[in-house]
Amino acid sequence: MRSAYRVLAYLLAVEVVIQAATIAYAVFGLTKWIDGGGVLDKAAMEDASTTFTGVTGFMVHGVNGQIIVPAIALILLVVSFFAKVPQGVQWAGLCFGTVVVQVLLGMFAHGVPALGGLHGIVAIALFAAAVVAARRASTGSGSVPTSRQADRTAGIV
Repeated sequence: MRSAYRVLAYLLAVEVVIQAATIAYAVFGLTKWIDGGGVLDKAAMEDASTTFTGVTGFMVHGVNGQIIVPAIALILLVVSFFAKVPQGVQWAGLCFGTVVVQVLLGMFAHGVPALGGLHGIVAIALFAAAVVAARRASTGSGSVPTSRQADRTAGIV
């Protein structure tokens, strides 16, 4: 279970990178399309035939961010209860909570664009939390005994 925890946590970190890459691909493709004469308005956004290099980046970012990433975070949280990783439940809970915030920010940023900046910042926090969680599950990492455990091992207590 410890290995599953580690893999899921690293996978969550990789997903943050994928999210950044897909949205960058989409925005740069959109910019090139507009520079070439494309017009982006409400009608173009609602028209399924509007296509440009990178348009799939928006779709992948949305599906990944609303389905795949939350599923991985939830599975990580469930696994954390069985993995016996030091502070594993707390780190998995932090990852899951951050994902919930990310999804909400992504949804509400369409109405309040300033939240988009916060969405990016929270993504970095999610990446960091996922990497820390994964590292705690690594062999020997996070398993430093407390002073009381060390005393018992040494026969002092």
